[in-house]
Order: sequence, then C-alpha cells, then structure tokens
Amino acid sequence: MNISSFFKFTILFFTFLFPILTSAQNKLSLSDFVTDHTFQAKTVSGVNSMNDGIHFSSLKNSSSIVKYSYRTGEEVETIFSLDQLKEKPIEQITAYTFSANEQRILIESNKKPIYRRSYTAEYYIWDDYTQTLYELSEYGPQQAAEFSPDGERVAFVRDNNLFIKTIRFGTEQQVTNDGEFNKIINGIPDWVYEEEFGYNKAYAWSPNSDKLAFVKFNETEVSEFSMQMYKGMVPERTDNELYPGFYTFKYPKAGEKNSEVSVHVYDIKTRTTIEADTGEETDIYIPRLKWSPDGENLVIFSLNRRQNELVVLYTNPHTGDSRTLFTERNNRYIDSDFLDFFRYLEDNSHFVVMSERNGWSHLYLYRNNGFLVKQITSGEFDVTDFYGYDDSRKLFFYQAAKKSPLQREVYSISLDGKNTELLSPNVGTNRAIFSSNYRFYLNYHSSKNTPEKVTVYDRRAREVRVVENNTTLKNKLEQYILPTKEFFTFNTSEGIELNGYMLLPSDFDAGNQYPVIMYQYSGPNSQQVNDAWRMDWHYYMAEQGYIIVCVDPRGTAARGEEFRKSTYLQLGKLESDDQVEAARYLQSLNYVDGNNISIWGWSYGGFISTLALGKGGDLFKAAVSVAPVTNWRYYDTVYTERYMRTPQQNPNGYDDNSPINNIKDISGNLLLIHGTADDNVHAQNTYEYAEALVQEGIQFDMHIYTNRNHSIIGGNTRMHLYTKIVNFFEANLK
Repeated sequence: MNISSFFKFTILFFTFLFPILTSAQNKLSLSDFVTDHTFQAKTVSGVNSMNDGIHFSSLKNSSSIVKYSYRTGEEVETIFSLDQLKEKPIEQITAYTFSANEQRILIESNKKPIYRRSYTAEYYIWDDYTQTLYELSEYGPQQAAEFSPDGERVAFVRDNNLFIKTIRFGTEQQVTNDGEFNKIINGIPDWVYEEEFGYNKAYAWSPNSDKLAFVKFNETEVSEFSMQMYKGMVPERTDNELYPGFYTFKYPKAGEKNSEVSVHVYDIKTRTTIEADTGEETDIYIPRLKWSPDGENLVIFSLNRRQNELVVLYTNPHTGDSRTLFTERNNRYIDSDFLDFFRYLEDNSHFVVMSERNGWSHLYLYRNNGFLVKQITSGEFDVTDFYGYDDSRKLFFYQAAKKSPLQREVYSISLDGKNTELLSPNVGTNRAIFSSNYRFYLNYHSSKNTPEKVTVYDRRAREVRVVENNTTLKNKLEQYILPTKEFFTFNTSEGIELNGYMLLPSDFDAGNQYPVIMYQYSGPNSQQVNDAWRMDWHYYMAEQGYIIVCVDPRGTAARGEEFRKSTYLQLGKLESDDQVEAARYLQSLNYVDGNNISIWGWSYGGFISTLALGKGGDLFKAAVSVAPVTNWRYYDTVYTERYMRTPQQNPNGYDDNSPINNIKDISGNLLLIHGTADDNVHAQNTYEYAEALVQEGIQFDMHIYTNRNHSIIGGNTRMHLYTKIVNFFEANLK
C-alpha cells in the first residue's frame, strides 16, 4: 500500500469508526432521568380482554378504541374513534369501560385528580347500535361512574351523592340527598379509606341490576386538617395572591376518630333504601362491598379497628339482616391484599381467599357456605398475586416468589393440587394478564439488565408472539457508559441475612475507595431489591463516582410472614437498625470510603433516613429526607394503627422510634425536603422535626416546595429537587 492509499484508508477507517467511538462514549445526565425520560421502557398498557377471549381492546392515541387479535396482534377493527364524530364534545379519551355485552362504552375525559386515586371526569356513553355519543350528565363532572351489569344504567357520584342514569329514557335518578363536603360521603371513600385501602368506589351493583349497595361515610366527628395554599406558579392561584388561602379536609390521625360507616341498599324499582346490619360495634372499617354471584346476598367486609379480625357478612338485600359467612384472624394484622384476592369462582359455588395462616401467603378454596375445601398452594414461599380460575381446565393461576424473594414467576396449579406448571420461562420478575377465557395471556418480564419484554402465550404456555421487546431502548443503552448493578447478601450482628444491590461506577476499581449513597424505602411489605428493570437517577449518581447501595431491611416483602411482620408495634426500630448494620458492613469493604457514607429516602424512606441518622452517630456523613413521617402520631389511623395499634395502646412504640426523639447523636449533615400541600404526609412532620433540631442546637438544611403534594411535582419542581439533592451530596461527601 502506498502512502496516499494508506492515508485514504486511515481517513475512511476513522470516518466510519468515529461515530461508533463517540456514540459509545455518551455520558448520563441528570435530565435523562428527571425530565427527558431517556431510558424509560415501553410497555403494553390498557389491555382489556374482549368477551370472546381471542381479542383485546386498547386505547390508541387517546382518541380511538381498537380491537386487536391476541394471536396475530393485528388490528381487527376500530370500535370507536373521535374522528368518526361530526361534532367532538371531547378532545381526548383518558379511559373507557364496556358494558357487559360490549354494546355500549363508558368514555372518560377531562380527568381532574383529587387525591391519589380519586378524580372527577366528564363521562360520555357511546351506543354502538345507534352510533351515538351523549354525555352521562349535564349537571357537572362526575366520579366513579360504572355500568350496571345489564348495561342499561350507570351509577355515579357527584358532590358526595349517588346518582343513577337510566340510559333508555335519559333520566337521572338521585339516590342520596345528604352528601356534603367534610360531612357526609355516599358511594366513594373518605380520604383515609382511599389512601390506605386502595380504592375510589364504595358502591356495588347487584348481579341482576335491580339494586345498588353503597357505603355512607359520616365524617362529621373526624378532625380537620388545613393546608395553607399560596399563589404559586404551577398552577397559579390568583385568589391567594395577597392573602394565602386554606384547603381543609378530614384527616383522622392515629388514635383519633374515624368516619362512622354504614351500608345501605337502594332498590331501583321501588326507589327505597334499607340499612344493612353490620353488628353492634360501630368503630369498624367497611373496606369492600361485593355481591354473591346469584345476587341473593350482599357481601360486606367488616374489619375491626385493630385490623386483626375480618368478618365477611352475608346480608339479605331485602331486609338488611346479616349473618357471618367467614372470619379471618391474625395475631398481628390482616394484610390489605386479602380484600382484593377474595374471588368467587365461575361455578358460583366456591370462593378463594389469600391467607397467611401458616406463615406464608397462600391461596385457600372455600364453599359458598363458608366451609374450607382445601389449601390450594403450599410451600415456604409467598403467593404475591392471584389471577383467577379456569373452570374448563380446573386450573388456578397465580404469581409467586417461589424461586427467590428477588424474583416473581407465573404459575398454574390444578384443582386437585397434583400438577403445578411454570408459565413464565424467563428468570427475573414476571406478571401476567389473562384473556377472559384464559386462552391467552400476556407475560410481562424484566430483569436487572433487561428492559421489559411483553409476550403473548397460548393456553399451553407456548410463545405466540412478542408484543414489545424494547429494542430501541436496548440499542440506545449500548451507546452509553453505564454502571454495573450487582446483588449481594450479608448477615447482621443478629444473624439476619439481608438482600441488597450495588450500583458500581462504570470505571470501578476495587483498588480505590468510593463514597456511598444508601437508598431505601423500607416500608411494610415493600421491596426495592428485586431482579427487575429499574433505571433511575441513581445511575447518574454512580457515574459521578458514588457507589449506590440499597438494602431491604426486616419488614419487607416476599420472605414470609415472620420476616414481614417482625416490625409490628415498633415501626422504624428494626428497619433503621438494619440500615445501620448495612452501613457498618459497607465500612468493612476495602473499596468503600467508610468516612463518606450517606443515606436517603422518600416518605417511609425519609422516616428511616432521619431515624438511622439519629441512631448511627458518626456512621453517616450525610442524609436526605424527603417528605418524612417524623412521628407516627401525625399519620393516619388505618395505616399507622395496622402496624402500631393506637398511641393510647402503644405509647412507647410510637415515642421510642420517633425521629423527633432520636436526634441527640446526630453528627452528619441533613437535608430536609417537603411540599407545603402534602395531603398524605403533612409538612407538620418536617416542621416539628426541624423545631426539635433547632432546640437541640443541631444545624441542618431544609427546603420547602410551595403548594406541592407528596409527589413534589409540577413545572420545573422535580428538576430543582434532584439538583438540590445532587448538590447536597457533592458538597458533603467529596
């Protein structure tokens, strides 16, 4: 090769190589995770199985509802589209539900959030037979709208009252008249029920559509909590420009009065209402209503205030008389998962419950008269979800952490218990959505190094097709320098084995020493250390030269009831002890800078961060606590008393593990962050904790976000928040 040819070859070589080299050298930025969502995996959401079991529908571009084939993935037809309307009363579809016969669609638009799960919306009904779209009600936005089983009526709530729309005649029937803000609520839960029992609708149609059962919440005696609201900017509250206003709502704190609840049944034909007998005890919870499949009985879930005894009542909907069908008891508390895993089978003769009665979460089969038939699943592992029962093949479908607490698999088990089949072939975290006849299912799989993959399988667990493989994201990841994620375990001084993970910088050298940022949530039955795809801003921090560590302490999920409920009556004690132990373990590693270890968390994680800082002495150089509970006396009844009983019954449990009472040994730097409009964990927690620090003479940093709720979002807020946290760690750990 002559010199001229050599130079031409060299130029050509580097011309092709340079993009490869530069693309492989892309560095992570904070905005990639906070605002740009550069590495967000695609998923398949809004999948609704059609009645035939071979098709599903999904919302497309927020403007049309499309039918697809499970087997081919092809669009079969457009069921409804805003484009087919001459006049569009709405711009977008936010959600939809079919009537039972799929001839009508309840369409939701203009959704406006209230709390975590509640919202108002403008509902419309699409009639496929007449090809017409009309509004559900002309008298204002609605809440929690739902078709009757026969599809002829829709129930909804407006201004705390229940209404029924009769579609055929276009009439609107008011069921209750006593609804009033901060006094009486009909058909939707109050704040604490919504937040802690996880639902936003407190009524239920009878199977034959002739009755509507609902819960009435009388919150007159519940104490009010007021949040001061300022003008702000996103959104701007012009009414508060000179003088701040207040948002006042009912919030029962631990040990205080709850709403008085009662159950009522409204007869559509006679327009009369009766009250159900729920027993003599009034200081109870009614967290769910159902109906027996034959419609002969209203099914009422009655939970005592201590939450260790749940009674399932069968109530005569004509007279209101009740009898006990089933009682679940626990020495500590009954997990709220029980409420949603209580399922009737299609044979109308049996139901399934999930219970921890043998120390692990398992499924049990009962006859409709309340007699136990058998335990369905068994073994030293937790069932973590129940998908249903295929009567034609006599198979139950469920999710479990059978192979490892860090993983989830999907299984089927035969009615006789002789055959168990693994339905998710890939190791990691799997969940499934089944078609209405269990002929197909979508399996959602990811692992620590693999973004979510969504695959359709048939009833024989054979792969039909891949719906989403996140190929674009995988290709993008190859262009970036990324940290390495590794799982580890260690034993505490008490001999407790804990699971954790580390994010190591891409240029990690075991011969060097690195500062550590410990992240955790630590709440009851939660889990952060799992073999699932999660690429968040910690990846950016690892590339700035930190080792990110997360350890799941005692009290967290998928390791049996004893591990999960070991924190009972002493929230924070064992969790913070375990985080302190984790920090000491990290100090023993040659590549960890033992003088530069920090801890941070949000909500429950903020609680543990402040408590660990107080208990760890000079072990922690710095801590960040976002929206923390600093004294469980400030938090709500349902959540707090489930794990702690009341302050009157367990004062030491509350006080001994309160961050406010554990500040004297703090030597590390602390950053407190809270939103002023946090309806969940009130800013009161941070203000009172800050005052205790001041009086103890402990210096700290604090930042308050105006008009922000527990999520602390809106406008540029999130970027500002994470930038502040990054700067804090940079200033205190390096």
